[in-house]
Amino acid sequence: MDPLFEFFARFVAQLQSPTLAFLLGGILIAALGSRLDIPEAIYKFVVFMLLMRVGLEGGMSIREADLTAMLIPAVFAVVVGCGIVLLGRVTLALLPGVRTEDGIATAGLFGAVSGSTLAAAIVVMESEGLDYEHWAPALYPFMDIPALVMAVVLASLYLKRRDGSGEKVRVWPIVKESLQGAALSALLLGIALGLLTRPESVYAGFYDPLFRGLLSVLMLVMGMEAYARLKELRRVAHWYAVYAAVAPLLHGLIAFGLGYVAHVLTGFSPGGVVLLAVIAGSSSDISGPPTLRAGIPTANPSAYIGSSTSVGTPVAIAIGIPLYIGLAQAVFGS
Repeated sequence: MDPLFEFFARFVAQLQSPTLAFLLGGILIAALGSRLDIPEAIYKFVVFMLLMRVGLEGGMSIREADLTAMLIPAVFAVVVGCGIVLLGRVTLALLPGVRTEDGIATAGLFGAVSGSTLAAAIVVMESEGLDYEHWAPALYPFMDIPALVMAVVLASLYLKRRDGSGEKVRVWPIVKESLQGAALSALLLGIALGLLTRPESVYAGFYDPLFRGLLSVLMLVMGMEAYARLKELRRVAHWYAVYAAVAPLLHGLIAFGLGYVAHVLTGFSPGGVVLLAVIAGSSSDISGPPTLRAGIPTANPSAYIGSSTSVGTPVAIAIGIPLYIGLAQAVFGS
Protein backbone atom coordinates (compact mmCIF):
# COMPACT_ATOMS: atom_id res chain seq x y z
CA MET A 1 0.00 0.00 0.00
CA ASP A 2 2.92 2.36 0.63
CA PRO A 3 3.81 2.81 -3.08
CA LEU A 4 0.14 3.46 -3.89
CA PHE A 5 -0.17 6.01 -1.09
CA GLU A 6 3.06 7.68 -2.20
CA PHE A 7 1.75 7.87 -5.77
CA PHE A 8 -1.48 9.59 -4.72
CA ALA A 9 0.43 11.96 -2.43
CA ARG A 10 2.60 13.00 -5.37
CA PHE A 11 -0.47 13.32 -7.58
CA VAL A 12 -2.20 15.66 -5.11
CA ALA A 13 0.99 17.72 -4.77
CA GLN A 14 1.09 18.20 -8.55
CA LEU A 15 -2.43 19.63 -8.48
CA GLN A 16 -1.14 22.49 -6.32
CA SER A 17 1.32 23.73 -8.93
CA PRO A 18 0.97 27.38 -10.09
CA THR A 19 0.38 26.31 -13.69
CA LEU A 20 -2.70 24.28 -12.81
CA ALA A 21 -3.85 26.92 -10.31
CA PHE A 22 -4.14 29.55 -13.06
CA LEU A 23 -6.18 27.15 -15.20
CA LEU A 24 -8.60 26.45 -12.35
CA GLY A 25 -8.64 30.16 -11.50
CA GLY A 26 -9.76 30.98 -15.04
CA ILE A 27 -12.60 28.46 -14.80
CA LEU A 28 -13.65 29.91 -11.42
CA ILE A 29 -13.79 33.57 -12.42
CA ALA A 30 -15.66 32.68 -15.61
CA ALA A 31 -18.20 30.72 -13.57
CA LEU A 32 -18.62 33.73 -11.28
CA GLY A 33 -19.47 35.93 -14.26
CA SER A 34 -16.29 37.99 -14.36
CA ARG A 35 -15.96 40.46 -17.25
CA LEU A 36 -12.21 39.95 -17.46
CA ASP A 37 -11.21 39.62 -21.11
CA ILE A 38 -7.80 38.85 -22.62
CA PRO A 39 -7.65 40.16 -26.23
CA GLU A 40 -7.23 37.55 -28.93
CA ALA A 41 -4.07 39.27 -30.20
CA ILE A 42 -2.41 38.90 -26.79
CA TYR A 43 -3.45 35.25 -26.62
CA LYS A 44 -1.87 34.54 -30.02
CA PHE A 45 1.30 36.39 -29.04
CA VAL A 46 1.60 34.41 -25.81
CA VAL A 47 1.20 31.12 -27.70
CA PHE A 48 3.81 32.19 -30.23
CA MET A 49 6.30 33.12 -27.51
CA LEU A 50 5.82 29.86 -25.63
CA LEU A 51 6.19 27.64 -28.69
CA MET A 52 9.18 29.60 -29.97
CA ARG A 53 10.88 29.01 -26.64
CA VAL A 54 10.10 25.29 -26.75
CA GLY A 55 11.20 25.09 -30.39
CA LEU A 56 14.44 26.98 -29.85
CA GLU A 57 15.39 24.73 -26.95
CA GLY A 58 14.48 21.65 -28.96
CA GLY A 59 16.45 22.78 -32.01
CA MET A 60 19.56 23.57 -29.97
CA SER A 61 19.32 20.12 -28.35
CA ILE A 62 18.77 18.29 -31.65
CA ARG A 63 21.94 19.93 -32.93
CA GLU A 64 23.89 18.08 -30.26
CA ALA A 65 21.76 14.93 -30.08
CA ASP A 66 22.16 11.44 -31.46
CA LEU A 67 19.36 11.43 -34.05
CA THR A 68 19.08 7.64 -33.93
CA ALA A 69 17.84 8.02 -30.34
CA MET A 70 14.86 9.98 -31.68
CA LEU A 71 13.82 7.31 -34.17
CA ILE A 72 11.78 4.97 -31.98
CA PRO A 73 10.02 7.74 -29.98
CA ALA A 74 9.19 9.50 -33.27
CA VAL A 75 7.75 6.30 -34.75
CA PHE A 76 5.71 5.76 -31.59
CA ALA A 77 4.40 9.33 -31.83
CA VAL A 78 3.15 8.65 -35.37
CA VAL A 79 1.57 5.37 -34.27
CA VAL A 80 -0.21 6.99 -31.33
CA GLY A 81 -1.49 9.92 -33.42
CA CYS A 82 -2.98 7.63 -36.06
CA GLY A 83 -4.14 5.10 -33.47
CA ILE A 84 -6.13 7.72 -31.52
CA VAL A 85 -8.08 8.65 -34.65
CA LEU A 86 -8.73 5.03 -35.59
CA LEU A 87 -9.87 4.29 -32.02
CA GLY A 88 -12.27 7.23 -32.14
CA ARG A 89 -13.59 6.03 -35.49
CA VAL A 90 -14.65 2.66 -34.06
CA THR A 91 -15.89 4.02 -30.71
CA LEU A 92 -17.16 7.61 -30.53
CA ALA A 93 -18.16 7.84 -34.20
CA LEU A 94 -20.41 4.77 -33.85
CA LEU A 95 -22.24 5.79 -30.68
CA PRO A 96 -25.96 6.72 -30.82
CA GLY A 97 -26.61 10.41 -31.40
CA VAL A 98 -23.12 11.02 -32.79
CA ARG A 99 -22.78 11.93 -36.47
CA THR A 100 -19.94 9.93 -37.98
CA GLU A 101 -18.05 12.92 -39.39
CA ASP A 102 -18.41 14.75 -36.06
CA GLY A 103 -16.99 11.76 -34.20
CA ILE A 104 -14.05 11.45 -36.59
CA ALA A 105 -13.31 15.19 -36.37
CA THR A 106 -13.38 15.00 -32.57
CA ALA A 107 -10.99 12.04 -32.60
CA GLY A 108 -8.75 13.98 -34.99
CA LEU A 109 -8.61 16.95 -32.64
CA PHE A 110 -7.77 14.66 -29.70
CA GLY A 111 -5.11 12.92 -31.77
CA ALA A 112 -3.53 16.26 -32.64
CA VAL A 113 -1.39 18.10 -30.11
CA SER A 114 -1.90 21.13 -27.87
CA GLY A 115 1.13 23.40 -27.73
CA SER A 116 -0.17 25.04 -24.54
CA THR A 117 -0.56 21.69 -22.75
CA LEU A 118 2.96 20.77 -23.83
CA ALA A 119 4.29 24.08 -22.48
CA ALA A 120 2.42 23.60 -19.20
CA ALA A 121 3.90 20.13 -18.76
CA ILE A 122 7.43 21.42 -19.35
CA VAL A 123 7.05 24.05 -16.62
CA VAL A 124 5.66 21.53 -14.12
CA MET A 125 8.40 19.01 -14.94
CA GLU A 126 11.13 21.60 -14.58
CA SER A 127 9.75 22.64 -11.19
CA GLU A 128 9.85 18.97 -10.16
CA GLY A 129 13.40 18.52 -11.43
CA LEU A 130 12.27 15.82 -13.86
CA ASP A 131 14.81 15.79 -16.69
CA TYR A 132 13.93 15.05 -20.30
CA GLU A 133 15.64 15.09 -23.68
CA HIS A 134 15.27 18.65 -24.92
CA TRP A 135 14.48 17.32 -28.37
CA ALA A 136 11.41 15.54 -26.95
CA PRO A 137 9.05 18.49 -27.69
CA ALA A 138 10.03 18.03 -31.35
CA LEU A 139 7.88 14.86 -31.27
CA TYR A 140 4.89 17.24 -31.52
CA PRO A 141 4.59 17.26 -35.36
CA PHE A 142 5.16 13.50 -35.59
CA MET A 143 1.87 13.01 -33.76
CA ASP A 144 -0.04 16.14 -34.79
CA ILE A 145 0.17 15.97 -38.59
CA PRO A 146 -0.56 12.22 -39.00
CA ALA A 147 -3.59 12.52 -36.68
CA LEU A 148 -5.11 15.41 -38.64
CA VAL A 149 -4.38 13.76 -41.98
CA MET A 150 -5.90 10.49 -40.79
CA ALA A 151 -9.04 12.25 -39.53
CA VAL A 152 -9.64 14.18 -42.75
CA VAL A 153 -8.96 11.12 -44.92
CA LEU A 154 -11.31 8.88 -42.90
CA ALA A 155 -14.07 11.51 -42.88
CA SER A 156 -13.67 12.18 -46.60
CA LEU A 157 -13.80 8.46 -47.42
CA TYR A 158 -16.93 8.07 -45.30
CA LEU A 159 -18.69 11.06 -46.87
CA LYS A 160 -17.77 10.08 -50.42
CA ARG A 161 -18.97 6.53 -49.78
CA ARG A 162 -22.21 7.82 -48.27
CA ASP A 163 -22.82 10.25 -51.13
CA GLY A 164 -21.75 7.81 -53.83
CA SER A 165 -18.90 10.07 -55.00
CA GLY A 166 -15.77 8.48 -56.45
CA GLU A 167 -13.59 11.57 -56.02
CA LYS A 168 -10.11 10.87 -54.67
CA VAL A 169 -8.96 12.20 -51.32
CA ARG A 170 -5.95 14.51 -51.66
CA VAL A 171 -3.53 14.18 -48.74
CA TRP A 172 -1.01 16.94 -49.52
CA PRO A 173 -3.45 19.86 -48.96
CA ILE A 174 -4.17 18.44 -45.49
CA VAL A 175 -0.47 18.24 -44.65
CA LYS A 176 0.09 21.74 -46.03
CA GLU A 177 -2.78 23.15 -43.95
CA SER A 178 -1.33 21.53 -40.84
CA LEU A 179 2.17 22.86 -41.46
CA GLN A 180 0.79 26.37 -42.00
CA GLY A 181 -1.13 26.33 -38.72
CA ALA A 182 0.00 29.03 -36.27
CA ALA A 183 1.09 26.69 -33.47
CA LEU A 184 2.99 24.19 -35.59
CA SER A 185 4.58 26.96 -37.67
CA ALA A 186 5.93 28.66 -34.53
CA LEU A 187 7.28 25.41 -33.11
CA LEU A 188 8.92 24.34 -36.37
CA LEU A 189 10.41 27.82 -36.86
CA GLY A 190 11.91 27.68 -33.38
CA ILE A 191 13.34 24.22 -34.03
CA ALA A 192 14.85 25.35 -37.34
CA LEU A 193 16.42 28.48 -35.78
CA GLY A 194 17.78 26.49 -32.86
CA LEU A 195 19.18 23.85 -35.17
CA LEU A 196 20.66 26.02 -37.92
CA THR A 197 21.69 29.21 -36.09
CA ARG A 198 23.19 30.18 -32.72
CA PRO A 199 20.27 31.71 -30.77
CA GLU A 200 21.60 30.93 -27.27
CA SER A 201 21.88 34.58 -26.20
CA VAL A 202 18.39 35.66 -27.25
CA TYR A 203 17.00 32.43 -25.81
CA ALA A 204 18.65 32.97 -22.42
CA GLY A 205 18.01 36.72 -22.29
CA PHE A 206 14.44 36.92 -23.65
CA TYR A 207 12.45 33.76 -24.32
CA ASP A 208 13.43 31.65 -21.32
CA PRO A 209 12.89 34.28 -18.55
CA LEU A 210 9.38 35.09 -19.83
CA PHE A 211 8.26 31.50 -20.19
CA ARG A 212 6.57 30.86 -16.84
CA GLY A 213 4.85 34.23 -16.63
CA LEU A 214 3.41 33.99 -20.13
CA LEU A 215 2.27 30.45 -19.47
CA SER A 216 0.27 31.61 -16.43
CA VAL A 217 -1.58 34.08 -18.69
CA LEU A 218 -2.28 31.32 -21.20
CA MET A 219 -3.63 28.99 -18.52
CA LEU A 220 -5.94 31.73 -17.24
CA VAL A 221 -7.31 32.31 -20.75
CA MET A 222 -7.77 28.59 -21.33
CA GLY A 223 -9.67 28.19 -18.08
CA MET A 224 -12.06 30.99 -19.04
CA GLU A 225 -12.45 29.53 -22.54
CA ALA A 226 -13.13 26.06 -21.13
CA TYR A 227 -16.06 27.32 -19.07
CA ALA A 228 -17.45 29.32 -21.98
CA ARG A 229 -17.35 26.29 -24.28
CA LEU A 230 -19.52 24.25 -21.93
CA LYS A 231 -22.58 25.90 -23.50
CA GLU A 232 -21.56 24.59 -26.92
CA LEU A 233 -21.02 21.09 -25.54
CA ARG A 234 -24.58 20.99 -24.17
CA ARG A 235 -25.92 21.33 -27.72
CA VAL A 236 -24.53 17.99 -28.87
CA ALA A 237 -24.76 14.39 -27.65
CA HIS A 238 -23.62 13.74 -24.09
CA TRP A 239 -21.26 11.07 -25.42
CA TYR A 240 -18.85 13.87 -26.34
CA ALA A 241 -18.49 14.84 -22.69
CA VAL A 242 -17.83 11.22 -21.73
CA TYR A 243 -15.28 10.83 -24.50
CA ALA A 244 -13.57 14.12 -23.65
CA ALA A 245 -13.23 13.10 -20.00
CA VAL A 246 -11.92 9.58 -20.63
CA ALA A 247 -9.98 9.84 -23.90
CA PRO A 248 -7.14 12.17 -22.78
CA LEU A 249 -6.18 9.85 -19.93
CA LEU A 250 -6.54 6.68 -22.00
CA HIS A 251 -4.47 8.13 -24.85
CA GLY A 252 -1.82 9.37 -22.44
CA LEU A 253 -1.53 6.00 -20.70
CA ILE A 254 -1.18 4.20 -24.05
CA ALA A 255 1.63 6.60 -25.00
CA PHE A 256 3.21 6.19 -21.56
CA GLY A 257 3.33 2.42 -22.17
CA LEU A 258 4.99 2.89 -25.56
CA GLY A 259 7.35 5.42 -24.03
CA TYR A 260 8.35 2.82 -21.47
CA VAL A 261 9.14 0.43 -24.33
CA ALA A 262 11.31 3.16 -25.88
CA HIS A 263 13.00 3.58 -22.48
CA VAL A 264 13.87 -0.10 -22.38
CA LEU A 265 15.05 -0.17 -26.00
CA THR A 266 16.91 3.14 -26.28
CA GLY A 267 17.20 4.64 -22.81
CA PHE A 268 14.47 7.22 -23.47
CA SER A 269 14.33 9.25 -20.25
CA PRO A 270 11.44 9.15 -17.75
CA GLY A 271 10.82 12.82 -18.54
CA GLY A 272 10.67 12.01 -22.23
CA VAL A 273 8.14 9.27 -21.49
CA VAL A 274 6.03 11.84 -19.61
CA LEU A 275 6.16 14.33 -22.49
CA LEU A 276 5.14 11.64 -24.98
CA ALA A 277 2.16 10.84 -22.74
CA VAL A 278 1.30 14.54 -22.36
CA ILE A 279 1.20 15.26 -26.08
CA ALA A 280 -0.87 12.10 -26.63
CA GLY A 281 -3.32 13.15 -23.92
CA SER A 282 -3.65 16.70 -25.23
CA SER A 283 -6.06 17.93 -27.89
CA SER A 284 -5.18 20.65 -30.37
CA ASP A 285 -6.42 24.10 -29.39
CA ILE A 286 -4.78 26.27 -32.06
CA SER A 287 -3.81 24.57 -35.32
CA GLY A 288 -6.26 21.67 -35.27
CA PRO A 289 -9.64 23.47 -35.43
CA PRO A 290 -8.96 25.46 -38.64
CA THR A 291 -7.44 22.39 -40.29
CA LEU A 292 -10.52 20.31 -39.49
CA ARG A 293 -12.89 23.11 -40.48
CA ALA A 294 -11.26 23.18 -43.91
CA GLY A 295 -10.85 19.41 -44.25
CA ILE A 296 -14.22 18.29 -42.85
CA PRO A 297 -16.53 21.27 -43.50
CA THR A 298 -19.69 19.27 -42.69
CA ALA A 299 -18.53 18.46 -39.15
CA ASN A 300 -20.03 20.47 -36.30
CA PRO A 301 -17.36 22.64 -34.56
CA SER A 302 -19.48 22.69 -31.38
CA ALA A 303 -18.89 18.95 -31.12
CA TYR A 304 -15.14 18.74 -31.56
CA ILE A 305 -14.05 22.18 -30.29
CA GLY A 306 -16.55 22.17 -27.43
CA SER A 307 -15.52 18.74 -26.18
CA SER A 308 -11.82 19.54 -26.52
CA THR A 309 -11.76 22.99 -24.93
CA SER A 310 -14.40 22.60 -22.23
CA VAL A 311 -13.49 19.11 -20.99
CA GLY A 312 -10.52 17.55 -22.78
CA THR A 313 -7.92 20.27 -22.15
CA PRO A 314 -8.73 20.79 -18.43
CA VAL A 315 -8.59 17.01 -17.92
CA ALA A 316 -5.29 16.75 -19.81
CA ILE A 317 -3.68 19.55 -17.79
CA ALA A 318 -5.24 19.27 -14.33
CA ILE A 319 -5.31 15.46 -14.15
CA GLY A 320 -3.14 14.12 -16.97
CA ILE A 321 0.10 15.99 -16.24
CA PRO A 322 0.14 15.15 -12.51
CA LEU A 323 -0.87 11.56 -13.30
CA TYR A 324 1.96 10.91 -15.75
CA ILE A 325 4.57 12.61 -13.55
CA GLY A 326 3.42 10.65 -10.51
CA LEU A 327 3.39 7.46 -12.56
CA ALA A 328 6.91 8.14 -13.83
CA GLN A 329 8.14 8.77 -10.30
CA ALA A 330 6.55 5.50 -9.15
CA VAL A 331 7.72 3.40 -12.12
CA PHE A 332 11.22 4.82 -12.57
CA GLY A 333 11.82 5.68 -8.92
CA SER A 334 12.88 9.28 -9.66
